[in-house]
Amino acid sequence: MASNKIQFRSIHELKDPALNNKLAQKEFQEEIPVEDFLGDAEKNGSSTSRRDFLKLLGFSTAAVTLAACEAPVIKTIPYVVKPHDIIPGIPNYYASTYFDGFDFASVLVKTREGRPIKIEPNPAGGDLGKTNARAQASVLSLYDNDKVKQPKLDGKDETFDKVDSFVIKGLEEAKASGKKIVVLSHSFASPTFKKLFAEFKAKYPTAELVTFDAYPYSAGLDAAQEVFGQRALPVYDLNGSELVVSFQADFLGDYNASSLETSYAAARKPGPNMLRHIQVESNMSLTGANADSRYRLKPSAVNKTLVEVYNAIVGGGTSDKTATEIANELKAKGSKAVVFADGSKGAQVLAHLINQKLGSVAFTGKANFLKEFDGARYQEFLGWVNGGQVGVLVTNNVDPIYAHPKGEDFKKSLSKVPYVIAVADKKNEMYKAAKAVIPVANWLESWGDIEPQTGVYSLMQPTIQKIYKSRQIEESLLVWKNGKNNAANNYYDYLKASSASLLGGTSFNKALYNGINASTNSTTLSYAGGNAAQAVAELGNFKASELELVLYTKTSMGDGTQANNPWLQELPDPITRMSWDNYLTISPKDAEKFGIDNDLNARMQLDGSIVNLTVNGVTIKDVPVFVQPGQAEGSVGLALGYGKKNSGATADTGVNAYPLFDGSNLVLSGAKIEKTGEDHEFAGIQLQNTLMGRYEIAKEVPLADFINVAFDDEHKGWNKPLEYH
Repeated sequence: MASNKIQFRSIHELKDPALNNKLAQKEFQEEIPVEDFLGDAEKNGSSTSRRDFLKLLGFSTAAVTLAACEAPVIKTIPYVVKPHDIIPGIPNYYASTYFDGFDFASVLVKTREGRPIKIEPNPAGGDLGKTNARAQASVLSLYDNDKVKQPKLDGKDETFDKVDSFVIKGLEEAKASGKKIVVLSHSFASPTFKKLFAEFKAKYPTAELVTFDAYPYSAGLDAAQEVFGQRALPVYDLNGSELVVSFQADFLGDYNASSLETSYAAARKPGPNMLRHIQVESNMSLTGANADSRYRLKPSAVNKTLVEVYNAIVGGGTSDKTATEIANELKAKGSKAVVFADGSKGAQVLAHLINQKLGSVAFTGKANFLKEFDGARYQEFLGWVNGGQVGVLVTNNVDPIYAHPKGEDFKKSLSKVPYVIAVADKKNEMYKAAKAVIPVANWLESWGDIEPQTGVYSLMQPTIQKIYKSRQIEESLLVWKNGKNNAANNYYDYLKASSASLLGGTSFNKALYNGINASTNSTTLSYAGGNAAQAVAELGNFKASELELVLYTKTSMGDGTQANNPWLQELPDPITRMSWDNYLTISPKDAEKFGIDNDLNARMQLDGSIVNLTVNGVTIKDVPVFVQPGQAEGSVGLALGYGKKNSGATADTGVNAYPLFDGSNLVLSGAKIEKTGEDHEFAGIQLQNTLMGRYEIAKEVPLADFINVAFDDEHKGWNKPLEYH
């Protein structure tokens, strides 16, 4: 039978049984005494007069008043010659590729009268055709009014022609002097972009392409290079698996630069071979919330458990009870089991080696090419800059000043680069440091291609004319390579010619119609190494401390690329139900220990304590704290991607946690918190409205009853139809 237990929505509701009634009383407030409020300002002591209030309301009040009198007259101008592919009111769909440097998806773009209005999954894309919240919200970023709208030179509006003259002058000077020309870009798995850069390098031999990602997946790439001999993330498929064990890996989120939601959902179909899910983690993640068994452990304990599981699997044995239970389940399932791990390179190496020992069928052998960051290469680039060896630096919509722990040092070193050109979408730190700025085109305004994984080739096409005076970096490289006003500077023509060798006989128009296509790339991954002893030593060197920090990305915000998108800021976190903030998550017991409070104010909204967080000598000030049931004791969590300055009013929300992130290790020991004495008002929806006595939010039933008992059984039915009277 279905469970009749009450599902409490918050700690506060659990502690205060009368809270629901209090919330119900607050749900429908009494009407505001408008006449009293808007009366004589002198009588009521208010500095706001009736006239000022109506000014503040502006057109909205006038519109409501006029609407009561008569309907407005709306004049339309018909087409003189109607475009054959546009029928007013009927949408058109175009297959394209959503890629912003962090996220990828094969999509269908819904347009109406030439304007993109909605992003839909592309059914032809399979797992690669699924959209997350950020893909869905990206259509709003197209119309962002805070974007850079005009090319700049020395801080002033300028034409592309004069900016190009400035850049070409710098390129020729660097070529003559032998100084390096560096294009610093986010990961860009575009075969045509790489071909174009190779041609650019042929003209300017000192040119170098360097990758920088705010959230670089460095640990995963380093582990893959060690285990597979190739710097590419492995692709997994859970359809044939019956057990998944995850150590800190939020694989339903941004883990491994892809999501396993589709195959996970298919494998979790109730039945005798239903996928069992064990999660070992510190933060309360969306993946962990879906687990059958969840172990709450601080990061140092997670590392220890992973090592013990590895020892048990390879035959060394273990005395750890939790590790023994997990290892026994893994051995019983054998090749139908798979292990994921996150947080450090060592953790991921051990996970790969366990999967190799099990012969896991979830490992497909395919390679994910979406992430390309190489920490050693980036450090080499910093050495060039500090040594005065770079003559021209072109940044492709990246901002290391914001997203790198040594960002301020990098900012100072830019004074040694004679020509700094920022291809940027916001007036961020790189924008301010650059001598020339080129507004970057939105993906919905651009032509392009992406090779996301083995055997897959995806095309991007514009669905609207460029709204502002923007240009994608490929167009700029063509101009700088060929010279201004050259007929060969059309990137559409260049892309069409380049794609022919990748499509295996499929015509360009057909490939564009499909959006996603088979490619001739047959790269595969296979187990070729892996130093288990070194990985175990790395995890053992992680020192346990009173508080340990776990950095993560939110479902809404990701790495912060779209931080100025209000849809994403407004989207409540699926676990905390909070929006418009990042915050330090802490367990209830640790909150009590450190005197951290989450209280309901007089308006029944949640207030939280504010602390200063210090890790490894770096302090992040004024961090609000959210008490999170399910957080492991001795651990705290903080999301990346917030606190972006000079990127729009919306982006300047929350605190910037990137100064704590070295690009590889998501778990840090030695965290300390200090209360400031101030409180923060959260924007939360968990207690926004009441259930008015309807406590059975969702039916809860044991798996055995779900499989064996009819849902409408007269006596044991677990989902009996409602009776109408």
